[in-house]
Amino acid sequence: MSQCFLVGAGGFIGAAARYLVMQMPLGAGVFPIKTLLINFIGALAVGILTEMTGELPPLTSDRMLFLEMGICGGFTAFSAFGLETVMLFEDGRSGTAYLYIALSIGLCLAGVVMGRVLVKTVKG
Repeated sequence: MSQCFLVGAGGFIGAAARYLVMQMPLGAGVFPIKTLLINFIGALAVGILTEMTGELPPLTSDRMLFLEMGICGGFTAFSAFGLETVMLFEDGRSGTAYLYIALSIGLCLAGVVMGRVLVKTVKG
């Protein structure tokens, strides 16, 4: 039961951070840049966390439950990504939707790799 509270506490922090990023005055145009930024930052953080702790697969300790599932899970907005993608298709903007899908997947994968490489580089 204590692990559930760790995830919940981390989720609160992550969700609050996501809310703050969504309030930033970035690109109010037709491209959902803030959600893309949130997903990339979350992926980068997961890469850093797993490399720093050496916990692969992750979520093998209370610390990782709090940090990864809690904070990163509460912060990243992949459900919003799904909704925004469907809305782009429904609005007839399929080209933008496909670009958004490709960038979201590519940047999030790159974020994980970059986070891990960053920590390996700093460690030496």
